[in-house]
Amino acid sequence: MSGASRGAHLAIQGLYKRYGDVQALAPTDLDVAQGEFFALIGPSGSGKSTLLGSIAGFVPPSGGRILVGGVDVVSVPPYRRNIGMVFQNYALFPHMVVFDNIAFPLRMRKVAETEIRTRVERMLAVVRLEGMGARRTSQLSGGQQQRVALARAAVYDPPLLLMDEPLGALDKNLREEMQDEIKQFHRQIGATVLYVTHDQDEAARLSDRIAIVNHGRIVQVGAPRELYEAPCNSFVASFLGEANLFPIQSVAPAVDGTTLEIGGGMRLATTRKPPEAATGAGIMACVRPEAIGLNHRTSAAAGNTVEGIVDDAVYTAGMLRYRVRVSDSIQLTVRQPPGHAAHHAIPGERVVLSWRAEDTLLVPRE
Repeated sequence: MSGASRGAHLAIQGLYKRYGDVQALAPTDLDVAQGEFFALIGPSGSGKSTLLGSIAGFVPPSGGRILVGGVDVVSVPPYRRNIGMVFQNYALFPHMVVFDNIAFPLRMRKVAETEIRTRVERMLAVVRLEGMGARRTSQLSGGQQQRVALARAAVYDPPLLLMDEPLGALDKNLREEMQDEIKQFHRQIGATVLYVTHDQDEAARLSDRIAIVNHGRIVQVGAPRELYEAPCNSFVASFLGEANLFPIQSVAPAVDGTTLEIGGGMRLATTRKPPEAATGAGIMACVRPEAIGLNHRTSAAAGNTVEGIVDDAVYTAGMLRYRVRVSDSIQLTVRQPPGHAAHHAIPGERVVLSWRAEDTLLVPRE
């Protein structure tokens, strides 16, 4: 987050939205620190865009408070909230050149032309579009158009900047390049950023903290690593990254941890304690794909060892990804870097999978 932040503290208190009998957003509390880069992620229809739209003023909430810098803006019209907004489709004016697109919010605020030129030139430098103010937006690439949208949203120094899937229309390589641009952009402008995306990797790469939203509720808030390594339930475990999840039939204490009965004669060892007030059918075992080793021989040091048949082997994004069938009802995903030490298995091959007991997480079933 920016060292000398000009951002505003954002506090959501009991905010909710109903459309007749449908509850789009349950009563929600959220606290975003001054200058923080905060992401909202969740499946389609989870309520994240409703929450963002309420903060922007486009979706009137049914109740609750939205405090920006300590001021409740629920009854303030959108154009008076002094909140910047970046949309997925950029929403640039095609009849205006780049300079006039960026200058538009300043002219709406009756800023003097000399000040407008100073601010627009500064923002063109921030988004690395110096010398391109006279171009039409149709002459720009998708990434350049997105930079213009960022500059226009920030040119009047809003303390809070909302971004709704701003990179959704870009291809993968350009999207990753623009993620770096947005991080640098945030450091320079110092605003508080609330960022909506469906891309978990993007959220983890950009954000100080993330809120995971489902069924109109915020399920868990935390730093990316915290959410990945300590998910609060099975939904968070499966939504953020890949996860091997096992329903648990029974739980029994062991000398150095806990033994889990999975079914079909399969047992797992874990050093984790079951969550309070959740035993047996109320919890699930979770093993991340990258925690699993794939070898020909059983490792005596491994807390968990199972045999299986490779159903699928794919090389993607610098990783080997396997689907290994352990039984008729259990299939595991394994991810390994394709280094020289890694065993490159092929479909139909019998392999041994192993992982440490501490890598078997226990999470409440959603």
